[in-house]
Amino acid sequence: MNNPLLINAPLPLFSQIKPEHIEPAIDQLLAKARSLVEETLQTRKNYSWEKLIEPLEVVENELHKAWSPVSHLNSVLNSDELRAAYNACLPKLSDYGTEMGQNKALFSAYRLIAKSTEFAGFDTAQQKIIRNALRDFRLSGIDLTEAQKQRYKEIAQELSRFTSRYSENVLDATNAWSKLITHKQDLVGLPESALEQAKQTAQNRGEDGWMLTLQFPSYLAVMTYSDDWLLREELYQAFSTRASDQGPQYPDQDWDNTPIMERILALRHEKAQLLGFGSYAELSLATKMANKPEEVMVFLEDLANKSWRQARNDFIELKEFALQHYHFGDLQPWDISYYSEKMRRHQYQLSQEEVKSYFPITRVLTGLFAIVEKLYGLQISEIHDFNSWHPDARFFAIHDKNGQLRGQFYLDLYAREHKRGGAWMDDCAGRQKINGVLQTPVAYLVCNFTPPTADTPALLTHDDVTTLFHEFGHGLHHLLTQVDYLGVSGINGVEWDAVELPSQFMENWCWDKEALALISGHYQTNKPLPDALFEKMIAAKNFQAGMTMVRQLEFSLFDFRIHRDYDPEKGGRIYDTLEKVRSQVAVMPAAPFNRFAHSFSHIFAGGYGAGYYSYKWAEVLSCDAFSLFEENGIFDDDTGQSFLTNILEKGGSEDAMSLFVKFRGRKPSIDALLRHNGIAE
Repeated sequence: MNNPLLINAPLPLFSQIKPEHIEPAIDQLLAKARSLVEETLQTRKNYSWEKLIEPLEVVENELHKAWSPVSHLNSVLNSDELRAAYNACLPKLSDYGTEMGQNKALFSAYRLIAKSTEFAGFDTAQQKIIRNALRDFRLSGIDLTEAQKQRYKEIAQELSRFTSRYSENVLDATNAWSKLITHKQDLVGLPESALEQAKQTAQNRGEDGWMLTLQFPSYLAVMTYSDDWLLREELYQAFSTRASDQGPQYPDQDWDNTPIMERILALRHEKAQLLGFGSYAELSLATKMANKPEEVMVFLEDLANKSWRQARNDFIELKEFALQHYHFGDLQPWDISYYSEKMRRHQYQLSQEEVKSYFPITRVLTGLFAIVEKLYGLQISEIHDFNSWHPDARFFAIHDKNGQLRGQFYLDLYAREHKRGGAWMDDCAGRQKINGVLQTPVAYLVCNFTPPTADTPALLTHDDVTTLFHEFGHGLHHLLTQVDYLGVSGINGVEWDAVELPSQFMENWCWDKEALALISGHYQTNKPLPDALFEKMIAAKNFQAGMTMVRQLEFSLFDFRIHRDYDPEKGGRIYDTLEKVRSQVAVMPAAPFNRFAHSFSHIFAGGYGAGYYSYKWAEVLSCDAFSLFEENGIFDDDTGQSFLTNILEKGGSEDAMSLFVKFRGRKPSIDALLRHNGIAE
């Protein structure tokens, strides 16, 4: 079979990849990898970088370059056939990872290199790869008994299967719900852009009217603007109960994540205990900047203590506003966004719809590229002839000021059926240099913005703009690396609670007047963002900042506590824990039917289990890093070059704290975070 996953092409051949190609390709590459490891270990001595680690990086790269497009397609173009092929490979990849992590001969070889005289002559990145590998062998159970190793392998397989199933249930439950509105008067309050989108969705499904869905742009428009509180309640209930025992499809469809969440928590806890950790939270921190659970809890609770009073005042003000101006005194969760938008417009005369008209995607993208050109001397150009998975997908190349190709990235911006919700950056290929041949890094940047209509370009909310900048920051971290070893180039090897530093750092330019002039312009007239509108945006920047802060702290504390406090005899106690956290930090009421955790994919299906705190942890770093630009000028050449060389180009080749100190000249301070969020000490 002429398998596109086995062709050594510079970029994935998306249009040629079929579900039937996937399993044979992965089987062949896994067999090749196992054979290479066995062959490489035959020497039993004289292990070196060139004889051991370099060949392993080559074969791992081949495997990644085949699996990466498969995983990507499963997220952006999901189908039953693709899903089946993807899931068939998960246990195989899990087994391979476990085998390598528990291979005593391989561990001994790495240890011999670490103890050799050659090691002192390695550069920092090479030494970091070997130290990381020795740590990861222990985290893979290298010291376990044979029976324990077998159990570890079974746990890894099960976790792989259950996290995938969790994600699938969320996707299926999201796609299954829709509501056709046949009378326009039932959508009073929705702006014209949302009505256009709903009409186009209906037409795409062969219906006449306006189709509402649980895709986030559709859901958010109803929650923010619909005057019909019953419609808001209906969508809120459908959205907040996805993939749960309370969902509108339950019990007709088997999408309930309840038993899956319980099983994931149990397996994670058992894995941690097998490895000698008290909890999965402890195990999670073995690869992060934070050293122990107490450090994370003190950090989160300190932030909560500093934010809660302001959050409570935010909510009291919202209730008073709704009562005074709309004679509405009983705020429910589905009323919060609606009355918050009314209050924002009343206090600041700021309309989100008016703001959107100044952020067409065409202007935002060219402006974003102009900003990174000013910061880092980069040139970004679009490549139109490339192998794609969907007409929405685009492809770009990044060159530095010397004309050197630094990286390439795919961009898939719009929400659609069969595409996972949210926004993310993922690694298509990492930078690697073997025998003088350089592999250029490639990234996927994926969002779920409201698509353009027949008459209107895609218009972004300012939150959308911030999301795009966030993901692009991740992309720059991966693409601008100058590290030549795959294990620590780009985002590889970066501590998880530091990986959000470059992404959250980029968000700051969304609030600067000089930068906004580059990324905004009215979609019809191309007129610049008016000064008066900019002033309103700045005035409203920290509108309900206290409520926003405690909401994120609620997610972080909940995640960390369910993993830290798991007790096999008592089970996950998921909603008991969530209620306790809410009683500590939340100021808004939660609906009794709310099943938020059932679609909290970050922690149950992504890489953020016992690590969601990373967003706030890295926000401290990003705000403090940006404060140097505030001191020196937001487009200051020297500061931009320092961030490029000390953070973005270094990847995971050095500890994150060491790199931060090199850039900032000191350890991070929480002051800038509080100031940026308008929260007084």
